[in-house]
Amino acid sequence: MTAIVESHGARIPLIGLGTWDLRGKTCAKMVEEALKLGYRHIDTAAMYGNEEAVGEGLRASGVPRDEVFITTKVWSSDLRARDFERSARDSIRKLKLPSVDLLLIHWPNPSIPLKETIGALCKMKREGVARHIGVSNFTVALIEEAVGYATEPLVNNQIECHPYLDQGKPIAASRKHGLSVTAYSPIARGRVKGDAVLARIGKAHGKTAVQVCLRYLVQHEVIVIPRTSRSERLTENFAIFDFKLTPAEMKEIAGLAHPGGRIVEWGGSPEWDD
Repeated sequence: MTAIVESHGARIPLIGLGTWDLRGKTCAKMVEEALKLGYRHIDTAAMYGNEEAVGEGLRASGVPRDEVFITTKVWSSDLRARDFERSARDSIRKLKLPSVDLLLIHWPNPSIPLKETIGALCKMKREGVARHIGVSNFTVALIEEAVGYATEPLVNNQIECHPYLDQGKPIAASRKHGLSVTAYSPIARGRVKGDAVLARIGKAHGKTAVQVCLRYLVQHEVIVIPRTSRSERLTENFAIFDFKLTPAEMKEIAGLAHPGGRIVEWGGSPEWDD
């Protein structure tokens, strides 16, 4: 049983498999192997073009559906109410599931009123397409706006988060309203592998720099969804619950953040930047 984070009734495993850029048989194989290893959280999105493969991997694993937390997302071009509903229903059809556990707005779109999109998101929960709902790539101002419009509880904000990027503001704003936080690109697209500080700390614990990075985030109760196409990495990423970083180590890792730490190009408009 993996550790979980609770938010407004949602019980989200602290570690999941990210599937960005995984396709076809590779994607299905990674999902199947992850679930057989003990992962119970799989993250996908309409934009990834792999929801069918994720569904195939889930079924091939033999793990009961109700034991796995499945997240998907609606892309920024489909945030008008009618488009949003179509996209969400397409996702569960491709996954071959009656519902997903979490449905997110993938990226905000300044040309479409957020009130309309949040209304559609809440409707998908009421109609059973999603058990829980949330947002992704939302800044402090957008979190406040979204919570104000929501008629159903928002349970998660998925953002880029790793030691090189200080995300203290959106994390605090999310938690203020009871939203959990999920870190995508939690190992900075592999950049942490050669980090001297993380490697040194890892050596003291018999762990890799990647494992230290992931442990740092989960010790902050930030959910992590590292993506990999290699079986050995699945095992490495999952082995982060048998050690604990000291307060001094946590502080040293926090010091790695720097102004140029963002990896994913910001997809919003400048007035949304915090």
